[in-house]
Amino acid sequence: MVSYAAGTRYLSLLGGTCLSFYDWYCDLPPASPMTWGEQTDVPESADWYNSAYIIAWGSNVPQTRTPDAHFFTEVRYKGTKTIAITPDYSEVAKLCDQWLAPKQGTDSALAMAMGHVILKEFHLDNPSDYFLNYCRRYTDMPMLVLLDERADGSYVPGRMMRASDLVDGLGEANNPEWKTVALNSTGELVAPNGSIGFRWGEKGKWNLEPVAAGVETELSLSLLGQHDDVAGVAFPYFGGNENPHFRSVRQEPVLVRQLPVKRLALADGSERMVVSVYDLVLANYGLDRGLDDCHSANNYNDVKAYTPAWGEQITGVPRRHIETIAREFAETAHKTHGRSMIILGAGVNHWYHMDMNYRGMINMLVFCGCVGQTGGGWAHYVGQEKLRPQTGWLPLAFALDWNRPPRQMNSTSFFYNHASQWRYEKLTAQELLSPLADPAKFSGHLIDFNVRAERMGWLPSAPQLNLNPLSVKASADKAGLSAADYTVQALKSGAIRFACEQPDSGHNHPRNLFVWRSNLLGSSGKGHEYMLKYLLGTDSGIQGEALGSSEGIKPEEVEWQSAAIEGKLDLLVTLDFRMSSTCLFSDIVLPTATWYEKDDMNTSDMHPFIHPLSAAVDPAWESKSDWEIYKGIASVFSEVCVGHLGQETDVVLHPLQHDSPAELAQPFDILDWRKGECELIPGKTAPNIVVVERDYPATYERFTSLGPLLDKLGNGGKGIAWNTQDEVDFLGKLNYTKHDGPAKGRPRIDTALDASEVILALAPETNGQVAVKAWQALGEMTGREHTHLAINKEDEKIRFRDIQAQPRKIISSPTWSGLESEHVSYNAGYTNVHELIPWRTLSGGNNSIRIMRGCALLAKAWWHIVRRLIPAASAKCEKFRPTVSRKKRLTS
Repeated sequence: MVSYAAGTRYLSLLGGTCLSFYDWYCDLPPASPMTWGEQTDVPESADWYNSAYIIAWGSNVPQTRTPDAHFFTEVRYKGTKTIAITPDYSEVAKLCDQWLAPKQGTDSALAMAMGHVILKEFHLDNPSDYFLNYCRRYTDMPMLVLLDERADGSYVPGRMMRASDLVDGLGEANNPEWKTVALNSTGELVAPNGSIGFRWGEKGKWNLEPVAAGVETELSLSLLGQHDDVAGVAFPYFGGNENPHFRSVRQEPVLVRQLPVKRLALADGSERMVVSVYDLVLANYGLDRGLDDCHSANNYNDVKAYTPAWGEQITGVPRRHIETIAREFAETAHKTHGRSMIILGAGVNHWYHMDMNYRGMINMLVFCGCVGQTGGGWAHYVGQEKLRPQTGWLPLAFALDWNRPPRQMNSTSFFYNHASQWRYEKLTAQELLSPLADPAKFSGHLIDFNVRAERMGWLPSAPQLNLNPLSVKASADKAGLSAADYTVQALKSGAIRFACEQPDSGHNHPRNLFVWRSNLLGSSGKGHEYMLKYLLGTDSGIQGEALGSSEGIKPEEVEWQSAAIEGKLDLLVTLDFRMSSTCLFSDIVLPTATWYEKDDMNTSDMHPFIHPLSAAVDPAWESKSDWEIYKGIASVFSEVCVGHLGQETDVVLHPLQHDSPAELAQPFDILDWRKGECELIPGKTAPNIVVVERDYPATYERFTSLGPLLDKLGNGGKGIAWNTQDEVDFLGKLNYTKHDGPAKGRPRIDTALDASEVILALAPETNGQVAVKAWQALGEMTGREHTHLAINKEDEKIRFRDIQAQPRKIISSPTWSGLESEHVSYNAGYTNVHELIPWRTLSGGNNSIRIMRGCALLAKAWWHIVRRLIPAASAKCEKFRPTVSRKKRLTS
């Protein structure tokens, strides 16, 4: 934690950009934020022992999670059945009771076929009350969706209905555009508690209590039986696309299914048909509802989407195994109230269509009421991604105690742009579209969509503007405007441009790059050869043709330059304790300490403890810890910048943030200010424009002290905040304070030990008093009492010396969705289900289907898209064949 924070704290004090890594490594499962609004939250491995049925799907537990595999083995002695789903006969396949071997890349097809069985047998033929009640209370399935009519008279799902669509707004005056609507058991339209509109602007209603307008209510899942009409709703199908690598099942590219609908009069005077998400889900899985649907299967042996027979054709797994495993999985969940689990990981996540793989499995868990139940739910493990004391670490890592906001950037977009990978892109947006979409609305190059997202504030940008952001203040003063207002006017007039629109202008690319804790130009380089050529300007192995030498689609939003800039970086600095491949390419290599030569801390998703990395010996020769290296750089920078940089005004573009009121920016249609569709409004239709005052000669003093913003603004995370003055005062006594200088009176952070104490003192996971304050803050939003989850730990304050003596179990915190308890093992979603805290989604429940403008026009079953894209995207590479004989003569 401290090693990472050292570099990011230094860069953030300068106004530099910190790049992401979890998504860059392709370890982040995008299905998680799609479904729950949460980056990743998973059970600890001890919770495997509470499960009654486990599917290890693309996760080789005995090999990749060896210290935890004993739980997987031991639970079998309790009678738990374990299933391995992996194309190869791996260690986990040998360990389990049964092994299914699907064709590589067809995991979501297998999950869809299993979901078909679960829905038919446990939702329709012999409904499980537990499953139905779970879906009613903890998912978006009761919510209503507006249907949009097509030219042929059929319909497609539009957006979710909101309270503002109705004449009276259902009596909701606060954020009615963001409150979803459902039909209750008596046939009334209601806006149930928990949707995102209740989270901001009012207190006490953002909860999953079965309440609407203050009255207890039961929501209807299906409109069948109380419908006004039956409508043909179109769904895309890609399983018929022929591909040399996958088998196909030919059907029409658009399947029109019959759904029960209601007709409603809207506030604008129109009449629209609506359908429930639950009915859409059943239709998407191809279930027969008795509505004369010719595309629905009569039985499991019908080779129609998405029956077991269809799944067998695609995956190669016998249909009887698909039926049996799905039935056993659901039956166990029914009897145990959700104790069925799927362990999954890199085997299914490291695919182009990873989100479809995961969502197929997540849907199985949601249909069976497993998410948030002890021994159940999804268990995604790739790397060691869980930073448990997150809210204590963030102020240290990104210098939030001195300046807010920091500059951050997703690495995927950064390197796609600045390593000029987009110049070799052969894939087009049209190839990603659903057959229900209008290709004319998706013209241009893939990088255009990234630029639009940055321009509208959906994504961060780096560099941000096509000029030095430190120079904006002077221009604004001349114009008699504030820096923020001047930036808005200049962006609208074109006097200032987004840097991403002119990546090869010579002014808008990165110059300096610091690499530590990573082998960027080795094992973690996606597009390694492009980085060598365009970032470093050295020899590369690029084989493809750039767009300039082909007839490929050119960008619309990005200015095309026939000659791209090679060797964009002026300086590459790497910190490492070995001569990695990145070191070999670097201008400067700084030797850093190993794990046993420095003080630091570590947490994992596999267990709930925080434990230390203690310096057993001093760093060898000239090496230093990451903290000492960056502290030294900060010290020298503070000296050499004098006369060049002083107290400066920086203009920072900050993207619209999840877990903030800015997520309510555009409720309905996507509007682009650059195209004149709306005004440029920072924080609504464009990024926030924030003025940050920097004191460059004081960089070292700020690096080594805790800043005043924690006193002034407090601390927090994921949408809640609390006062942290007591903790700041405590750190002043523990670490002592600065005696003089720009940081006089501020708590010291001289050493890595001091930095560790800052994290431990500020985080609710390691400070019981903070945990109680955090739960109180959340309770104000939900209207429920949550402090009982931490009150017995209020006096517990974990210090570094405590974890040196013995790793300590962390304290339950609202930062995460599970509990650290002596009664239950940590399981993601537990507090959502048992404390009735909404997931951070539109409806407040598990998202079962993606219904929003733009996303709905992409395929709902992307696992099919890869079947179509492989020939299109890789055809140009087919001509490159090995030129060296594979036969080699070995000599002694």
